[in-house]
Amino acid sequence: MKYLVVLYDGMADYPVEELGNKTPLEAAVCPNMDKLAKTALVGTIKTVADGLKPGSDVANLSVLGYNPSDCYTGRSPLEAGSIGIDMKDTDVSLRCNLVTLSDEPEYADKTILDYCADDISTEEAAKLVEYLAEKLNSDEFKFYSGVSYRHCLIWNYGTLDIGTLTPPHDITGKPIKEYIPSHPNAQKLYDLMKKSYDLLKDHPVNKARVERGLRPANSIWLWGEGVRANLENFKEKFGVKASMISAVDLLKGIGKFAGMNVVEVEGATGYIDTNFDGKAEAAINEFKNGQDFVYIHVEAPDECGHRHEIQNKVKAIELIDKHILGMT
Repeated sequence: MKYLVVLYDGMADYPVEELGNKTPLEAAVCPNMDKLAKTALVGTIKTVADGLKPGSDVANLSVLGYNPSDCYTGRSPLEAGSIGIDMKDTDVSLRCNLVTLSDEPEYADKTILDYCADDISTEEAAKLVEYLAEKLNSDEFKFYSGVSYRHCLIWNYGTLDIGTLTPPHDITGKPIKEYIPSHPNAQKLYDLMKKSYDLLKDHPVNKARVERGLRPANSIWLWGEGVRANLENFKEKFGVKASMISAVDLLKGIGKFAGMNVVEVEGATGYIDTNFDGKAEAAINEFKNGQDFVYIHVEAPDECGHRHEIQNKVKAIELIDKHILGMT
């Protein structure tokens, strides 16, 4: 028996006026999904248990058969594992977004204009994170580059007792004053955020982006804290050889900690311009190479949703239907 899971991250939605009060899925033309629905068992599953934070980390762990209540230690540790960071038991990791803030003189008066700085390229972002590391790394804090706007901060002998850190995609367009880390233990984190703005606002990478009409990645935003992750080996747990195909470090990290074969697909971006065909081909090749279970994670609907790109979300669903379901 072969098993294929295609996870449309963030596809679920409410009816929206711009689509004639249809959801993006209802508005999308999906002949392959429609065909499957007519011949398959269709049901509903609750992927985020009561009391857990709704997010891609918890939901994907649930879909993969893990109980997040038992194994979830935070979002960032999973991403750290994908980046290649060998966390110590005393480390706390945090997701470090490169964001675009408005230009008010006082940091606390700024607004998050874009949680991903116009989906900054990995190459540009690496230069900015390397610069932050050069200026801000210490025995206590270290910065690590990831993919696009998604990076990692390791806090040596850190604490999880830091109050609430809000994901930046939840507050895009809002003033940050109400979401600034206020817990005394988080003051050092807030100081890093403020220092990052002073360092990044006039960096050559950002000046060049502004000249090209792009938003600058002029600050970090810290959230998604956690401690070292440990997952039961997938093959030992379920008795099948498994592969993970995804563009984002979060899912690659889950795959790594679960002992799955993590497949790198050239051109996989996590957005609507991702290599859909490449993901499908990679899945087929994994099955040909003897794998029993392949998990294709597609981030594009979720990214489009965070950006309020309604038509692109519909398009993303249609592209997955055509290029992944249609090929596999």
